[in-house]
Amino acid sequence: MSDLQPNTRIHNPTGVRIESTVEVPASPQATWELVGDFGGFQRFITALECTQVTGNGPGSVRHKTFKDGNFAIEQLNTYDAQAMSMTWTLIHTSLPVGNLWAAMEVIPAGIGRSRATWTIQAEPAAVGELQNLKAFGEFLQGFADGAMAEVQRLLA
Repeated sequence: MSDLQPNTRIHNPTGVRIESTVEVPASPQATWELVGDFGGFQRFITALECTQVTGNGPGSVRHKTFKDGNFAIEQLNTYDAQAMSMTWTLIHTSLPVGNLWAAMEVIPAGIGRSRATWTIQAEPAAVGELQNLKAFGEFLQGFADGAMAEVQRLLA
């Protein structure tokens, strides 16, 4: 009998946690249509070339290809259209990220307004120039802020 036991490389990251929030002059439903589309992030992440999704709902996998040749493969963990929230986990990437969990959430912010928040908790890759947690956090924050600024621009 084998001594092999169930195991996984996926674990909840502990490294850096960032949030990027924008308030937009659009209904929560209109905002969710943009940021809640797991396969449509290239609409507001201008560095993305394309996104391909395999499957539907939680457990589906997306392969994001960036214009610079980098890629990220992520799995949708949770998706709640009523609560306008979803979470996902990084499976593999060519970027200097070792492990990543993320969430997107939209909440009302007054009549005809909403607030979208992208939360990322991640650890840097074991190799590469972003081993320093401060620099890694700045990299993640800049990436998320740029994407959310585009959300704000698109919904203005």
